Amino acid sequence: MFDFDATLPLMAVQFLLLTALLNAVFYKPLTKVLDERDEFIRGGATGSKEKLAKAESIVKEYERQIAQARREAQNLVQTAQAEAKEITASKIAQAQQEVQSQRETASQEIEQQKAAALANLEQQVDSLSSQILEKILDPALIK
Repeated sequence: MFDFDATLPLMAVQFLLLTALLNAVFYKPLTKVLDERDEFIRGGATGSKEKLAKAESIVKEYERQIAQARREAQNLVQTAQAEAKEITASKIAQAQQEVQSQRETASQEIEQQKAAALANLEQQVDSLSSQILEKILDPALIK
């Protein structure tokens, strides 16, 4: 059935030569390219992780800065509100003093006008009393 002549070793040698040739021409460059690509992907993944970590740290820093800015803004608002309350209280006190001063001035003017009116009224009463007495009594008796 099988003929053992030089064909089998020749075929084996051809197979080994073809394998060596394919290894040298095809498999080694292919494995080299695959290895380089694998290194590139691993390097990219590592770089991506580093960039992701850096981005996360930048986000945390921005969030910290935003929180600090909000605290500062709240402090400024509270300070402004306190100053506004002080200014308002000062203005109200000043207005109350002005109103009190005007009230006192008006009260004094009213008292002065009242005294003048009473003095004038007394003069008129005296004059009218004299006239009445002159009409009722003899003018010679009055003087």
